[in-house]
Amino acid sequence: MAELTERESGELGRLLQKVSAAVTEVMAPEQVYVCLWSHAGGVPGHIHFVVQPVGRRDMARFDAFGPALQVAMGGAGCFPDAAEVEQVCERLRQALA
Repeated sequence: MAELTERESGELGRLLQKVSAAVTEVMAPEQVYVCLWSHAGGVPGHIHFVVQPVGRRDMARFDAFGPALQVAMGGAGCFPDAAEVEQVCERLRQALA
């Protein structure tokens, strides 16, 4: 992140806000986590963001929040099926258009 230009960081901020707003509109979560992950194989090398809708039900189910919730959900194999992902993606495409 420190190596981004002012223009790049401005564009990134606007993009994260727009995507977070679309996720909020489409998923109606209690909160949207926006997390930066930048390690590939334990070595800093790239940037990507996780934009994750979160509700109390998931926090209670996994007894976790924040990054620990993401780890717990992944460790439990808690992933949506492909059809569900495609439905949400289509709604997000419309919200972002």
